Amino acid sequence: MSEQKKNGKTVIIICAVVIAVLLAAVIYLLMNRKEEEPEKRNVVVNRDNVEDVVDGMLNREYVEPGYYSASMTTTWHFAAGDAISEDAYVANLEENTNDVYFDIFLEENEEEAIYKSPILPRGSELGSIALDKPLSAGTYDCVMIYHLIDEDMNTLSTLRVGFTIIVEQ
Repeated sequence: MSEQKKNGKTVIIICAVVIAVLLAAVIYLLMNRKEEEPEKRNVVVNRDNVEDVVDGMLNREYVEPGYYSASMTTTWHFAAGDAISEDAYVANLEENTNDVYFDIFLEENEEEAIYKSPILPRGSELGSIALDKPLSAGTYDCVMIYHLIDEDMNTLSTLRVGFTIIVEQ
């Protein structure tokens, strides 16, 4: 058997294994997906419910100070380069420990931001976003850099997230 055919079969086998692993991961994630919980409101504590409230507080997901749990859409569509996106969404979850702001850069140019967000306090969200620097039609690989800040607006840490921007016209 020629070396080229041998290499071709090896590549096909590796691809098949990768596809099988990815398929298994997708099935696992779909099977273990949690249903959305209804909006929670603050509870007035009294003698009858104090144990339930304390249990709820103790079992709540904890995000360590200086860390950040990102909640955002990973593909943003714009009808035109200067239009407002209807599916762009970023939230600073209540469970996070810090306020945050973010800057968006094209993946190949992290010197010039195409969008600079306002500060998002914990529990707030931002949607209907228009870019600060309009882009021409196309698909862009981008990087969002979150800045976790303290009360004095000093950056405590940063988080980098890749996502895609699609401009239709």
